[in-house]
Amino acid sequence: MTTAVVVGAGPAGLMAADVLAHAGVQVTIAEAKPSPARKFLMAGKSGLNLTKDEPLESFLEHYAEAVPHLRPALEAFGPEQVVQWVSSLGQDTFTGSTGRVFPKSMKASPLLRAWLTRLEGLGVKLQRRWRWTGWDGSALRFDTPDGVQTRQADVTVLACGGASWARLGSDGAWARHLDDTQIAPFQPANMGFDISWSSHMTQHFGRPLKGIALDAGGHISRGEVILSQRGIEGGGIYALSRALREGATLTIDLMPDVPLEAIQARLAKPRGKASLGNHLRKTLRLSPAKQALLMECARPLPDDIAPMIKALPIPLSGPRPIDEAISTAGGLKIDALDENLMLRTRPGTFVAGEMLDWEAPTGGYLVTACLATGRWAGLAAAQWATNEKTT
Repeated sequence: MTTAVVVGAGPAGLMAADVLAHAGVQVTIAEAKPSPARKFLMAGKSGLNLTKDEPLESFLEHYAEAVPHLRPALEAFGPEQVVQWVSSLGQDTFTGSTGRVFPKSMKASPLLRAWLTRLEGLGVKLQRRWRWTGWDGSALRFDTPDGVQTRQADVTVLACGGASWARLGSDGAWARHLDDTQIAPFQPANMGFDISWSSHMTQHFGRPLKGIALDAGGHISRGEVILSQRGIEGGGIYALSRALREGATLTIDLMPDVPLEAIQARLAKPRGKASLGNHLRKTLRLSPAKQALLMECARPLPDDIAPMIKALPIPLSGPRPIDEAISTAGGLKIDALDENLMLRTRPGTFVAGEMLDWEAPTGGYLVTACLATGRWAGLAAAQWATNEKTT
């Protein structure tokens, strides 16, 4: 019987195991942690965003220069197929007002339980606390609770994750087992940024900024952000993290739906003895958090503060550490693989998920590409093994 070892039990690895098992391959999954899909479960705690309901070409644009390489996998398993797959596991989905797709339960755990049950029914064996440590000749080598173990398989799928959230399993340690020339340096993606706040901002930590527009080098995000003790974080800033990481300046429009002239006209109303804060509150209805940010970043205050309200420069001092990032850029270079995601230097070894050198914003793009590349690599591995056995 054809055998496969899948290294990593995140979404990409589980999907690879799923399609391999459906193809009649005997599959073993090796997972370094005591339980599978820890990062997947953590992502689902605030609502598992599975994909985004939008036309495929618009969807693909979010993968930037990786589009030519990811297109085949995503065309075969895009947003529509993700929803169908979730349904096949007995889980219902719904689409939010922004097009984001979630399971009705909002959590990852019911979906994961159903998936693991199906894999078990297909004969897939999950080895926990098996950390991959490279190869011993043609065999895979693992550190396990029972000491060093080796496994020989007809095909291998590596789905070891990126290099963020090490406590959940994505520590990038796999990179040391591959040729350095095949690895693009890891960088944080979808992360917050540090700001050196004054003491006046303390009372606003933890408060959201809603109804804003963020601009980083012409890239616009209308998502919310949170003011934290360390700086700024949240979906709005994550969407711009790549541009900011690469040196773009961040500005925030505190009233994106109101023209500059209208703001100026409101502020021109007699102020009397009211403080500037009260004047801003009464004429513009700026929230306390928006007012605080304006006072923090616009000083010394100009006579005409309206332009600052429309484009407030935010003094970022750098990204949060890579281990706090939701995902990472960098990883195994695409040109180290063939069109089937097989390592050119090691035939029969396929790669999927976040360990590949691509990045995308949150909003369903990360999960979908992990599932799609896991499926693509699994199907290719099954076909490769079949061809090898018949030649």
